[in-house]
Amino acid sequence: MMTRNFRCIVSLGLLLALAAAAPAAVKVNPLFSDGMVLQCGMKAPVFGTADKGEKVTVQFAGQTKTATAGDDGKWIVKLDELKASGAGAELKVNDTVIKDVLVGEVWVCSGQSNMAWRMKSDRETATEAPKADFPKIRWQGGRGWAPITPQNVQGVFAVAYYFAKTLHAELKVPIGLIGRAVGGTPIEAWMPPGSSEEVYAKIDPKGKGGVRGRQGGLWTRFIAPLVPYGIRGAIWYQGERNAKNGSGWHYRYLQKRQVEEWRKAWGQGDFPFGWVQVPTGANGGGMAQLRDSERRALQLTPNTGMAVFYDYGPSLHPPKKRAAGHRLALWAMGTTYGKKDLVYSGPMLRDKDTKTVGKTLVLSFDHVGGGLVAKDGGAELKYFEVCGADGKWTPAKATIAGKTVVLSCDSVAKPLGARYLWTTGGKPVVSLLNKEGLPASPFVTDPDFGKPK
Repeated sequence: MMTRNFRCIVSLGLLLALAAAAPAAVKVNPLFSDGMVLQCGMKAPVFGTADKGEKVTVQFAGQTKTATAGDDGKWIVKLDELKASGAGAELKVNDTVIKDVLVGEVWVCSGQSNMAWRMKSDRETATEAPKADFPKIRWQGGRGWAPITPQNVQGVFAVAYYFAKTLHAELKVPIGLIGRAVGGTPIEAWMPPGSSEEVYAKIDPKGKGGVRGRQGGLWTRFIAPLVPYGIRGAIWYQGERNAKNGSGWHYRYLQKRQVEEWRKAWGQGDFPFGWVQVPTGANGGGMAQLRDSERRALQLTPNTGMAVFYDYGPSLHPPKKRAAGHRLALWAMGTTYGKKDLVYSGPMLRDKDTKTVGKTLVLSFDHVGGGLVAKDGGAELKYFEVCGADGKWTPAKATIAGKTVVLSCDSVAKPLGARYLWTTGGKPVVSLLNKEGLPASPFVTDPDFGKPK
């Protein structure tokens, strides 16, 4: 009996020793799975975890790269720049084989409920879904990658879908979409912990406006795990929660900081970051102030873009997202992808060139395209207001003069400020366009209008 027990003990010891000597499991980040899209034109990172000191070998497209897991158990390799390819290939990481890997353009799609709005809720899905057969557009909503098909398109973010569809038709390369969005959330939640507090401490130290809670949680849960996956850029649709919580004026600086923090985390330089300006909704609750902040954030942050969406209200959740996605894609094509002759934005007020001339206020614009026009084809524009030194707003007569709009009002002897689409009663109406049909952004000329005192 003692002999048998001794043998069992020896056998168990040998098994434990062999187990200890066996290679540890090398794991790749969950983003690396069948059907994935790697970013082209850059050194694409491949990363994961393993035991300290474990050797990792990555093979793809004729390349072999090696790494060793660090003291924290993390490892990373960077593949040499890849060319776009729609031919599904295998990515090997030690004994793990990831199949049907494409190489193309990858975008993170994030925000609150309007970004999370899925195709199943889009009013155009009934006619769009049967045509949504795009095997080279891949969707990653948190549970692996999948090609866009008529059967699964219902679960894809609608703005992201229309964005990718437009890009794919133009670029003829695979498109990867990584969707992370949560309804009813403020921008502070999507920033690294502590960063929004620093913004508030600088611009509103008395704490009279803004969101002071829910900071950093969604960054930690949804965005940080994506870093440093190779991406081309990000699209964003959020802001309604901040308008409701009193941080419409603050938002320009919060948006700036968010973009900076995301770029810092990824370490890919000033990658493109575009957002949808919130739609009409209700002009109360700080929405008009928020829209102007979203416009001003463009001026504070390089390589950013904005899709004006005012004409697709009046609900805070416009049921048709095609225009939002398409307009974001126009921005990306006209900037990121170098389509130089493309008019990719509606008219944007050139704040620094606003000037009072006698009894008129002259407004200048960028992105006039083929010229400024009135939506109804008339000689005068609507929805403009002016104010004088007393700060009282009055409807203005507005006419187009070349690349400018000239405002006047009989009751305002010297107009000093102007605003557009500020008080339309929540109606999705616009008046000023360029000839390409893209609407001008709402604005107020005074940068301190609405600033907490």
